[in-house]
Amino acid sequence: MVAADLPSRPERLSAFREALAHLDGQVQFRPVDVADFEDCRRLIEEVSRDVGPIDILVNAAGITRDVTLRKMSPEQWSEVIRVNLEGVFNLTRHVVEGMCERGFGRIVNISSVNGQTGQFGQTNYAAAKAGMHGFTMALAREVARKGVTVNSVSPGYCRTQLVMSIPEPIRARIIESIPVGRLGEPEEVARAVVFLTEDSAGYITGANLPVNGGYYMSF
Repeated sequence: MVAADLPSRPERLSAFREALAHLDGQVQFRPVDVADFEDCRRLIEEVSRDVGPIDILVNAAGITRDVTLRKMSPEQWSEVIRVNLEGVFNLTRHVVEGMCERGFGRIVNISSVNGQTGQFGQTNYAAAKAGMHGFTMALAREVARKGVTVNSVSPGYCRTQLVMSIPEPIRARIIESIPVGRLGEPEEVARAVVFLTEDSAGYITGANLPVNGGYYMSF
């Protein structure tokens, strides 16, 4: 298994390796800039050569540049689109042909509940995540008869560093609006991803699996 991220985040890499130390090196780290088409090509070629053919791809890279549209700069718009949406194209484009040739593949795109509901100050983020849903369904149709499935998972508010950095009073109001009454755990999102990558999930494609504690129902 290979995990990829920007190489310029030593603190994240250190935390990643510490969290997965119990797996005794079963998960490798490789640097990549998902917003760079050619760098994604390099990554896929290296992993295919060193580890083996890529049968499962999880597109999970994402950033935020939150601000209302009236104050949003072109850079804040394009940075989010390039990473959150173009990054999905850049990596998927380099693996999907091999999956089709081998007759098996699982592609899972990590979207967001805000791609379904919208969110104040997130026109860039919501647009990218909503675009990911369209990408998922369109590609699923293209490769359905090749043994390749393409699905998305849309997490709600989970106990991540980003969410926990929200001021406590605001976070309390968010939790109050979630029907199950709590934040999600990253492991709950991971289990949904694993389910969609299993051999037995071959009849599920073009679908979006919401993992949001019922949050979407309140809209």
